Amino acid sequence: MFDVITIGSATLDAFIETDAASIVSVYQMKTKKDFMSYPYGSKIEIDKFDFKTGGGGLNTAMNFATLGLKTSAILKIGDETEGKNIISAMKDTNVDTSNLIYSKEHMTGFSIILISFQGDRTVLAHRGANAHMKKSDINFDAIKNSKWLYIAPLNGDSTKVLDDIAQFAEKNDVNMAINVGTSSIKKGPKYLEKILKTAEVVIMNREEATMLTEITIRPDTKEEKFSDKLIHPDMVKMLKKLKSTHAKIVIITDGKDGAYAYDGKKFYHAPEFPAKVVSTLGAGDAFASTFVATLSLTNNDMKKALAAASITAASTVEKFGAQDGFLTYEQIIEKAKQHPEYKVDVLEIDD
Repeated sequence: MFDVITIGSATLDAFIETDAASIVSVYQMKTKKDFMSYPYGSKIEIDKFDFKTGGGGLNTAMNFATLGLKTSAILKIGDETEGKNIISAMKDTNVDTSNLIYSKEHMTGFSIILISFQGDRTVLAHRGANAHMKKSDINFDAIKNSKWLYIAPLNGDSTKVLDDIAQFAEKNDVNMAINVGTSSIKKGPKYLEKILKTAEVVIMNREEATMLTEITIRPDTKEEKFSDKLIHPDMVKMLKKLKSTHAKIVIITDGKDGAYAYDGKKFYHAPEFPAKVVSTLGAGDAFASTFVATLSLTNNDMKKALAAASITAASTVEKFGAQDGFLTYEQIIEKAKQHPEYKVDVLEIDD
């Protein structure tokens, strides 16, 4: 029996960092978008370059294992050197490889990750085998004998397995957490209805929550000021709308503003844990998997789970690779002791 099985993507990532990248912000009446740009037609010098394994399914599996949970992963990879690199990385962190799916038709997923001087990133992704997972590929007996199933974002045709997984997990009393990906959200709320209804934990970032709920966080105006509130009223609306799907716990991560959670009774805010940002890649995976792991380890203590998740996410952004900042549970506790001022707030919201 496994404590957790993850299902999602596995990739080989090429990290490229250059200070030549410019950040361009475009403002509209109610929104702001940021773009990473380079001089058109120019040759750009690279400051740092590295290859690492990644992908939401692999990242979270390795973090769960680092936290001490007996972990396996359902990932689809190609039968080539890149796939072998992923197997090696799993074995190095004691992640079980018995549920890997091997494809002779598609290559292992590959990403080029462009990192700005601010530490944020733009990802150019080739999905490869990640986009071709089928129901017949999945070892449902392994899921049945697991305490938790963690679903990282799925892409392409792989999203078609979501309903089958949700129904199976519910029928067999397997706790399920899902980090909803953009590919699934673009298909509309109806497409995600079953899996959101049966999940114990639903996690997404603010951009994804905006897409799914069609609620936008309004900026301050001359007439209205939102920045002085404990929680933006639009964030409250987002959380409530997500909770209306019947998911037990919903979480929205919001970059430098930390993360917000709602369990149907209380709202929580976990501020950003102190960190020197090198790269934000993998921070969402680190946060989500640490939250689920700590929830399991602490008998569903929301505040401890949110704090631990924030600490691991902060450790991750201080490293170049998505998996380099993972911490053991003991290291998380030690980091928390070093910052006694840090706390997760329980927010009282007037309806």
